[in-house]
Amino acid sequence: MNNLTNCRDPSAEYQYSLFPAVYIIALIVGLPGNLAALFVFSVKTTPRTAFSVYISNLAMADILILCTLPFKIHYHLHRNHWVFGDVACRVTGILFFANIYMSICFMTCICVDRYMATVHPHTYLRLKSPVCSVIVCVVLWCIVGVAGMVFILMGPLKTNESLSHSCFENFAKEEWTKRLRVYSILGLIFCSLLPSIIIIVCYPLAARRISMIKTKSAQKAVRVIYTILAITLLCFLPNHVVYLLHLLQRMEVIQSCSTAIYNARRVTMAMVILNTCLDPLLYYMTTSHCQWKSLKMTWLWGTLSRTRGVYTIPVC
Repeated sequence: MNNLTNCRDPSAEYQYSLFPAVYIIALIVGLPGNLAALFVFSVKTTPRTAFSVYISNLAMADILILCTLPFKIHYHLHRNHWVFGDVACRVTGILFFANIYMSICFMTCICVDRYMATVHPHTYLRLKSPVCSVIVCVVLWCIVGVAGMVFILMGPLKTNESLSHSCFENFAKEEWTKRLRVYSILGLIFCSLLPSIIIIVCYPLAARRISMIKTKSAQKAVRVIYTILAITLLCFLPNHVVYLLHLLQRMEVIQSCSTAIYNARRVTMAMVILNTCLDPLLYYMTTSHCQWKSLKMTWLWGTLSRTRGVYTIPVC
């Protein structure tokens, strides 16, 4: 049987400019937005709610992804030549993919939270304490952290001999069989397809029901759900579908070594990072304009106050 684990397209020169361009945009747009959101929902939002806990963790997941991008920009600008060592490759690689999974999981939690708050308010009020959401987030982070640590401690990743300087791709067939297959299948099912199905199938139905409730909180919940649905359809779902095909090809269920799957995989891997640029839109839509205005004015007044020797904080 042919080795289908490395069906590459040697003519895919576009990737050396596509990935750096998308990653630089993500850093410029996504990093300030997510840092601001982390500050607003972790410091400025009181009292803490389940919703603010999930939003804070989503922003943290985005920030961790963005922190890996300078290494990846260097890697792709140098034609997929990794110079930072094997340990850095494993750490940045597992952080990159793990936090993509975490982002979609936290979006699913946010949808569930908005649905419960609007459609089942009495039940939600009994569970209004953020303790449950904190436990959910801690469990998710622990599962991903343990899985990532085990992956890293299993030792260097073996790649194709002709592509020995690549990082977290072009794995040798024995590496795929020994380590990657289990991680890939579990990640695809529980951290990609299942959350996506919940968002795409269940929450348009929930949004339809919520939209019948003519309250301000209900309309805001509808906007949250549709924004998450749009981010999922644009950024995550294409990556999940192509990754499923990629996985089937590696498992030799798909017998043809199609370069179309390889190229689609490269493009969707770039697209999935754009969610870090769109998530701040979700943060902005779910908070009052006053909070963001206050954050902006705090920064401006803090700058002016330091120059004048007076420290004042405006109240919105």
